[in-house]
Amino acid sequence: MTADHADEQCTLCALPVDGSDVTADGNRFCCVGCRDVYDVLGDIEADVDVDDVRRARENDVDDSNIPSDHETTYLEVDGMYCASCEAFIESVATETDGVSAASASYVTETARIDHDPDAVSQADLEETISQLGYSAYDRDDAFSRRQADNWEMARIAVGVLMGMMVMLQYVVIIYPTYFGAWFYDERTLEFFEATLASELATPFYLMIGALTTIILAVTGKPILQGAYVGIKTRSPNMDLLVAIAAVSAWVYSTLSIAVDGPHIYYDVTVAIIVIVSVGGYYESSLKREATERLSDLTSVQVDSARRLSEGGDQEDVSLEELAAGDRVLVRTGERIPVDGTVVDGEAAVDEAVITGESLPVTKDAGDVVVGGSMVADGAVTVRVGEDATSSLDRITELVWDLQSGTHGIQKLADKLATIFVPVVLVLAVVVTALNLVLGTSIDDALLIGLTVLIVSCPCALGLATPLAVAAGIRDALEQSIVVFDDTVFERIRNADTVVFDKTGTLTTGDMTVLETDCDDELLEQAAVLEGRSAHPVGEAIAAVGGAEQTATDGGAVEPSAAHVGDDESDSDGDGLEDDRLEAFESHRHGVSGVVDGEEIVVGHPDLFRSRGWEISEGLEAKIDGHRETGRVPVAVGRNGRATGVIVVGDELREGWGETLSAIPDDTDIVVLTGDDASAAQRFREHAAIDQVFAGVPPEGKAETVDRLKQTGQTVMVGDGTNDAPALAAADLGISLGGGTAMAADAADVALVDDDLSSVETVFELARATDRRVKGNIGWAFCYNAIAIPLAVTGLLNPLLAAIAMGLSSLLVVTNSSRSLLED
Repeated sequence: MTADHADEQCTLCALPVDGSDVTADGNRFCCVGCRDVYDVLGDIEADVDVDDVRRARENDVDDSNIPSDHETTYLEVDGMYCASCEAFIESVATETDGVSAASASYVTETARIDHDPDAVSQADLEETISQLGYSAYDRDDAFSRRQADNWEMARIAVGVLMGMMVMLQYVVIIYPTYFGAWFYDERTLEFFEATLASELATPFYLMIGALTTIILAVTGKPILQGAYVGIKTRSPNMDLLVAIAAVSAWVYSTLSIAVDGPHIYYDVTVAIIVIVSVGGYYESSLKREATERLSDLTSVQVDSARRLSEGGDQEDVSLEELAAGDRVLVRTGERIPVDGTVVDGEAAVDEAVITGESLPVTKDAGDVVVGGSMVADGAVTVRVGEDATSSLDRITELVWDLQSGTHGIQKLADKLATIFVPVVLVLAVVVTALNLVLGTSIDDALLIGLTVLIVSCPCALGLATPLAVAAGIRDALEQSIVVFDDTVFERIRNADTVVFDKTGTLTTGDMTVLETDCDDELLEQAAVLEGRSAHPVGEAIAAVGGAEQTATDGGAVEPSAAHVGDDESDSDGDGLEDDRLEAFESHRHGVSGVVDGEEIVVGHPDLFRSRGWEISEGLEAKIDGHRETGRVPVAVGRNGRATGVIVVGDELREGWGETLSAIPDDTDIVVLTGDDASAAQRFREHAAIDQVFAGVPPEGKAETVDRLKQTGQTVMVGDGTNDAPALAAADLGISLGGGTAMAADAADVALVDDDLSSVETVFELARATDRRVKGNIGWAFCYNAIAIPLAVTGLLNPLLAAIAMGLSSLLVVTNSSRSLLED
């Protein structure tokens, strides 16, 4: 590569173009895949610039303004309920000395803060945010997570238990006194009336008031906090109207005790706070249950390395201690810790977690390796690259930038609140003032205004969205589908494009023998030989040696019991009859050795030619034909001549075609893969697939999804770590359960049972939840349309208003409890 190209970046994904000569129309690309994507999607909209598209995906935080010595800290923040909370936390954090940038997301309950560690520590940041009424802590702090969960449970328990104590007094004494009760005799009612009219009434009411105050302050704290944030950010939300109704009833009742008023309405405060809080807790508990079913994010990351000294000594060090030029030793089954160059040894390296390529790549001296990839067979010494970072770490950072830095979408109820809240407040004030002008007493005028606030309290409206979403999460769990993001059911209406990753999504991702064209004896000998290899292709061949039948229909050949877990296998644990193996040698393009006294070679045709073995033109043509279908043909021969071929590949998932065909005809289907074009050829022939992009790197996948989003709602379905940026960038990300934890973390939905057909169920649940939300909100507004005029005309008192409010909420709860798929 010339010096002129040293700093150039790929036009599509912005990766360095080191060593790449792929160009088109004056643009330079890191690989053929990025060029193909740009050719098809580069001009979707004439006024969309490449840089504009990329900036639209990036974090709101401008990295260029962040000093190089500043650190990025991610905090989990409990108590964020809407976009107003995001703006509030960001504004306070950025005003803190030493903080250069801050971004929060209530969807992921995460705050990203860039700061000078010498000026402000992580502990200081946690305290600053926690002082606002939230609970902030390190996202890996399991103890703080449990503390937050325990506090939430205690807060709800206080509301329910003390609420029962308050309501018991109302049901047993106050309600019968106000309205009469057929189940009490006249003497009992007279006793209650006399008690409430005596000097004992004040202590009795104060006791109820004290319990209500505790409920309001403890259980209602998140609601009051949300109302405060709404006022602070000048963004009216549902919390504000709920808080106003609850606090107004509390203030009116407390003043009524002070002036010996006739009625108290603490029951209204209790009902409002407990109903809304229990509904929110039900939703969050289902989301916690969902996330507990998946593994941790960093399951494939590396935190240490085996460094070699000049004298050849080995020492285990943390990645932070590695410097450019250091040499690290990586053995079979270990992950390469950082990007670098092989200086010694040879190994088959599985880069699927980074690149998406399904086949391992042989690496020897001079080859570049990427951090996060795994050594499948062999051992190499790697010289650490200039920045001593891992490609996997960069993908992880990209995922967090895409998800945590992107503002969440407000719930539908909060959108409505920006109009509904001011209207109700103005209406209550106008009604109170009008009654005073018409000569109504101050007490009665205030009571009518309070009734308007109470009857307008959006308990039903506030529960409409979260309970419908909770029902969606519940029904999804029953279908082994985990929903991480409660905005999924708002955002996904009608997908315009569905993007499927190939390896591990449309295919199983596991290497198996799909077809054999050699005699059974040679197949057994090849299996014995490959039993010494840790290469995935070799393992697949070793697993099926001795199979009596040949798979000619593309299905996998069944493993032979004679070569899997044999009790007579040798002590090194190969699981094969090693007494048949007299010699073994591993090569760059295959293996060779002596089995049963015969020389056997298994590998690429180049290996046969290099050894001077005969390989016919017909056999080479057959091998080329299999390679064009995306499979891996392996030549096999004995005693100087190649005589057969074993075809290896990752199997197509059962029912993949039906799943794609079930997607609506007006939705475009795109297949995206890191494999080369030949591996994706079979998908180009499927009638339901509109586009196939092959050879695309992880960053290119995310950029491809961004391009597709210019045409409408885009859904990404994937499974691997390399898919994580694309899953996070899409309007909706769906990961299969068999994939990595990072992919699940980046996605909005995870299919736990690894069943591709569940993709169709996800769309059904999303549409059903949307219908349920709209039905709940429709009922809530219908209730308000009837109840508010009655309150304005004085036909309702606060008690009846509270009962009507409770009944409307009960109807929403009952409606939400039904199975969504019944609709």
